[in-house]
Amino acid sequence: MKIAVEGCAHGDLEKIYDSIYVTEQTEGIKVDLLVCCGDFQSSRNEDDLMCMAVPPKYQRICTFYKYYSGELLAPVLTIFIGGNHEASNYLQELPYGGWVAPNIYYLGYAGVINIGDLRIAGISGIYKSADYMKGHFEKPPYSEQSKRSIYHIRNLEVFRLKQLSEKIDIMLSHDWPSDVYKYGNVEQLLKKKPHFKIDIEKGVLGSKPSSDLMYHLKPSYWFSAHLHCKYSAIVKHQDDSVTRFLSLDKCLPKRNFLEIIDFPHDNSKLQLSYDLEWLTILYLTNHLLCVENRFTFMPEAGDNESSLNETVQIVMRYYNAIYFIYDLFTIKV
Repeated sequence: MKIAVEGCAHGDLEKIYDSIYVTEQTEGIKVDLLVCCGDFQSSRNEDDLMCMAVPPKYQRICTFYKYYSGELLAPVLTIFIGGNHEASNYLQELPYGGWVAPNIYYLGYAGVINIGDLRIAGISGIYKSADYMKGHFEKPPYSEQSKRSIYHIRNLEVFRLKQLSEKIDIMLSHDWPSDVYKYGNVEQLLKKKPHFKIDIEKGVLGSKPSSDLMYHLKPSYWFSAHLHCKYSAIVKHQDDSVTRFLSLDKCLPKRNFLEIIDFPHDNSKLQLSYDLEWLTILYLTNHLLCVENRFTFMPEAGDNESSLNETVQIVMRYYNAIYFIYDLFTIKV
């Protein structure tokens, strides 16, 4: 299974798909899946552009609208998360994820899906401490402030992702986990991006919640973007498992914005399916959702609500039993 990993799309879908096609023709391969690490810019029209928190010179319609309208069809199944340059009004309609166009799927504020036997998780947006503990209060018409706060990650999504117990193969985030740079070639990074030195010294390069998730979930791969450079690292966990980190650039000529990675799989049909454990977690944490502009607190270790794993497993066994009985009945019929 060959997966194309893309950094910041910035709406240039046609260029990205063209680059994949050229790679396929040059190397004699077939790409099965494209994952985009934020700043996707699913802008359909001028109204969407007005909901992007970017300077006017960056309010370009680009090419997503062609796939939304049906003028073009995405040639490869595409999965993406949100970044900080998004048509937030459109993506807010799909907080739990969904299809934004044929063959193009958004993971929502946070989400987990399966492609064949590959399990992919993601969290949208970037980290800002001032909004991290707030509810999802933003709604149209957006103010200049809410156009920005809407793409700031919240503690609810991080809490939900931390309830996952089954193995994650690929994790997507827009900004980097905060200390992942330590596990790569820092000298080379600072040669390309010398201004990162100040953020590193201040301890503000990247996202602390994403770093917590990386150490907690220990995914096989973690893909990011946002900082507009290619950077790789290998994170070794205490249990000897490894997370391979890769960040890619934005879609521009002569930039490292695309990487093809080969993943082993069990030859099952490569189609998108919803993840039962994630759906169970969403159901069991629905009461924690807040849509007000106030601080919200997630259950802490030791609280009755913080130990959801056992309940999640019970509910999953219940649904699996139903599916098993349904399959038996279907075969008899």
